[in-house]
Amino acid sequence: MRFIRNICIFCSIVMSVQGWAPKQPEERELTTNCSNMSLRRVPADLTPTTTTLDLSYNLLFQIQSSDFRSVSKLKVLILCHNRIQQLDIKAFEFNKELRYLDLSYNRLKIVTCYPLAGLRHLDLSFNDFDTVPVCEETGNMSHLEILGLSGAKIQKSDFQKIAHLHLNTVFLGLKTLSHYEEGSLPILNTVKLHIVLPMNTNFWVLLHDGIKTSKILEMTNIDGKSQFGSYEMQRNLSLENAKTSILLLNKVDLLWDDLLLIFQFVWHMSVQYFHIQNVAFGGNVCLDHNSFDYSNTVMRAIKLEEVHFRVFNIPQDRVYLLFTKMDIENLTISDAQMPHMLFPNYPTRFQYLNFANNVLTDALFEKPIQLPYLKTLVLKGNKLETLSLVSYFANNTSLKHLDLSQNLLQHENSENCSWPETLITMNLSSNKFSDSVFRCLPRSIQILDLNNNKIQSVPTAIIHLESLRELNVALNFLTDLPACSHFRRLSLLNIEMNLILSPSQEFFQSCQEVKILNAGRNPFRCTCELRDFIQLEKNSEGMLVGWSDSYICEYPLNLKGTQLKDIHLPELSCNTALLIFVIVVIMLSLGVTVAFCCFHFDLLWYIRMLSQWTQTWHRVRKTTQERLKRNVQFHAFISYSEHDSLWVKNELIPNLEKEDGSILICLHERNFDPSKSVTENIINCAEKSYKSIFVLSPNFVQSEWCHYELFFAHHKLVHENSDYIILILLEPIPLYCIPTRYHKLKALMEEQTCLEWPKDRRKCGLFWANLRAALNVSLSETREMCELQTLAELNEESRGSTVSLIKTDCL
Repeated sequence: MRFIRNICIFCSIVMSVQGWAPKQPEERELTTNCSNMSLRRVPADLTPTTTTLDLSYNLLFQIQSSDFRSVSKLKVLILCHNRIQQLDIKAFEFNKELRYLDLSYNRLKIVTCYPLAGLRHLDLSFNDFDTVPVCEETGNMSHLEILGLSGAKIQKSDFQKIAHLHLNTVFLGLKTLSHYEEGSLPILNTVKLHIVLPMNTNFWVLLHDGIKTSKILEMTNIDGKSQFGSYEMQRNLSLENAKTSILLLNKVDLLWDDLLLIFQFVWHMSVQYFHIQNVAFGGNVCLDHNSFDYSNTVMRAIKLEEVHFRVFNIPQDRVYLLFTKMDIENLTISDAQMPHMLFPNYPTRFQYLNFANNVLTDALFEKPIQLPYLKTLVLKGNKLETLSLVSYFANNTSLKHLDLSQNLLQHENSENCSWPETLITMNLSSNKFSDSVFRCLPRSIQILDLNNNKIQSVPTAIIHLESLRELNVALNFLTDLPACSHFRRLSLLNIEMNLILSPSQEFFQSCQEVKILNAGRNPFRCTCELRDFIQLEKNSEGMLVGWSDSYICEYPLNLKGTQLKDIHLPELSCNTALLIFVIVVIMLSLGVTVAFCCFHFDLLWYIRMLSQWTQTWHRVRKTTQERLKRNVQFHAFISYSEHDSLWVKNELIPNLEKEDGSILICLHERNFDPSKSVTENIINCAEKSYKSIFVLSPNFVQSEWCHYELFFAHHKLVHENSDYIILILLEPIPLYCIPTRYHKLKALMEEQTCLEWPKDRRKCGLFWANLRAALNVSLSETREMCELQTLAELNEESRGSTVSLIKTDCL
């Protein structure tokens, strides 16, 4: 503990020294910590640029003149808690920038003075000086602000040498005090005087002079061994000579009567704020409020903290009424294990009452208490149970601020509450409140703290809290953000550490005035319901306190541990109306596109043709395997327009079908089966023909059946990947004259060479030769190849190989 305390003091020293002078950007502070290293002498290898050096809690017994010569930049030097017995201040003559020097808790008996003009803090307290170590050189330290001294004897002449200095704090850390010359302390010119008393000290004399010395007086270690026999001298102290307005007594252990005498003495002085900390009293309670003189005082506030009773049976009316009868503004009695408090039966002018961390119960409000001017009441950390009792008490006051945290408070729906209209701040945290507490709240409340209770929801049928600006409901069992329909001025909401999965839309709609929201550390369910909440931070940066570390997904499990800022929830997947709208727009766009294609590309024609071909194809597929093994019967199937039939019959057929029968031609007039549809006939003729010849002309383009035949032939061409189609260009056809729906014809004319019918009759011989060469194939050989290929495929299939497509349409 001593080491930790030393580190804290060291850090505060460094910070205070750094604040004394403006730090240049190029300056670099270097701190060297050599504390608790059992050093017997100052290290010789100190870094020359060291500015702060801590040598506390070591075994140093002397300081050499050369120890700190190398650290000329030194500003802070801590030498407390060593064994130094004598010191020549001249050892620091080369440390011109030294501002802080701590030599407390050593064994110093002799100090040789030397003027350190820049020194601001010098602590020589808790040493073994016979007299106070103040010399002429000390009086020349014009920048000195804090001075710590010690000595067994204190005389006026010692302080005369520094009477002209305007000090901020004088600290007298006394190990012993064998002699004190009255009137010595008032010579000092300081704002604050702190005296740590040794045993067997004349407390009254030091208190007498201390009150005449400084505005702030603090005295520590006041116990029963102090000399209280000279209490009568307090009657001779004139109020005109007193300076102290703030008096602090720390570590007080006295009999009750002696403690009451101190109160009586201080009551008639200039003290306005009287603070006693860590006080214990015992003995018989003889003196009480009846013997206390409450007249002639300027006292405004009394504060007692950490009070310990060494009396088992305390007469409550004597002890408690002593304080509540004081005509002051502020009274604090905290950490006193006080079970009750009594008030006089007449109005008092208390404005601030603090009875925190006691064991007060509802019995406190059993009798009427007249506190018409009370503005602030702190009852945290007690055993109160009924909120309605507190409300009836408060209704007879002018209360503005009420702290009832850390009690056992509850509220039942059947209980009525009555609050003053002046109440604006309430702290009801760490109690046992449920949802019903909202039925017992003042309309005028502006700041409400209900954290760490048992609230599950904010009831909708509650009183309208139109003035509420800040609400803290953290650490409860809420499953949703509360709506603001009953407190529309709410600007700050703390709802962290509840059970919120996803906030409802009602919060976003009704809480438009909320500027600060703390909803972290909730088990968020990261689904579409949370999208608006995530957007809240993106749309108003800085609104969510603790973003984004405190906002983490708990559900679903695949997103557990993911921060909300990393969750992407698209608008389309979360907005049902928008999703329906987009689907309708897409369907309409698709419908318009299809309609355009049908109109512009004659898509219906293709669909109808494809439907017919599909039906025929399925019928063909259902035929037996023996029928699929049919022979190719024709060398070519002729497709032409009726308008070009004369050329076909007079020129094409005679020149291809010779009398020797080497080339067989399939024509629809003689080879179509009347019992089948046109489409089936076209497919059958195309299947039974080695190739298809198309006689192209402007008439062909205008024929719909010709285009059917071209479509099925082109399908076979693609299916077999062969030169199945032969194009004869009877008359020139410009590509722009071909309708858009005949895009296959365009493609074939661009990709495939056409046999052009020559206008010159002398060239016809070459034309027929080329055409017969394209058709020169033995149909018998083709049938044999087909049979062999089919047989091989069947054998392979029987051996368990993968299913193969049997090409029964090959030649």
